[in-house]
Amino acid sequence: METGGELARIAAALERLAPPPPPPTDWLAAPAYVWEGERARSVPVMDALPLEALHGIDAQKVALRDNCARLAGGAAAHDVLLWGARGMGKSALVRACVADVQRETDGLALVQLAPGTLASFPALVAELAQQSRAFLLFIDDLGFGDDGRTEMLALRSLLDGGVAPRPAHIRIIVTANRRSIVEREDTSAALHERDERDDALALADRFGLTLGFHPADKDTYLAILASYTAPLGLSFDAEEAMAYAIQRGNRSGRTALQFATELAGRAGKRL
Repeated sequence: METGGELARIAAALERLAPPPPPPTDWLAAPAYVWEGERARSVPVMDALPLEALHGIDAQKVALRDNCARLAGGAAAHDVLLWGARGMGKSALVRACVADVQRETDGLALVQLAPGTLASFPALVAELAQQSRAFLLFIDDLGFGDDGRTEMLALRSLLDGGVAPRPAHIRIIVTANRRSIVEREDTSAALHERDERDDALALADRFGLTLGFHPADKDTYLAILASYTAPLGLSFDAEEAMAYAIQRGNRSGRTALQFATELAGRAGKRL
């Protein structure tokens, strides 16, 4: 029969084998974080383009940058929905605006929620409520499939708040490709389709700032492409650039970047 001393030695050995608990998150140390459901991973250097490198979305840049600056300064700020055409810089604009504000103050951080972590959202808000810094909670590419509808309803509930309101220094920003999140469509659609659309519209109504992103026209697409190639001293053929966009299925900032990458690679240059 084991003695108490033997049991203590076994317990001590097991404790030495177990990994130490992770240190608490320092919410004042990094420009951005990724919330993984139970803890946050800090991002020491955020991947963000300069605001001036984003073309074709000038009004959106001004509106979102102003909202981020208000939040960082302790003024009233909106929850934000960025919706519309894929590849037109919704996510890039979020990072660029936060990084631009951070050049003036460290009073704002971006916290991106990893997929599937909405259920832990209240725990995250409770942790951030104790901090002096402002936080923009980022949900990228909100889905609208079967699982997406569940996320949509959960997010709508979180935006509404509850008995304990969300602190004013914590705002939410969401990107979504689904155009119908803000547009009412044919009411003759099947009942479940109307229900899904109504859920999306009800969600959109809860954002104080809603910014739409639309496919680039030819001139805007070529201007975006030129903004990538000109600093490298590269020229391009407009017809080839348009053919590339047709092949990719859209004219967007992302397509322009991809074609610029192809051109830089051909020339043996780094983009």
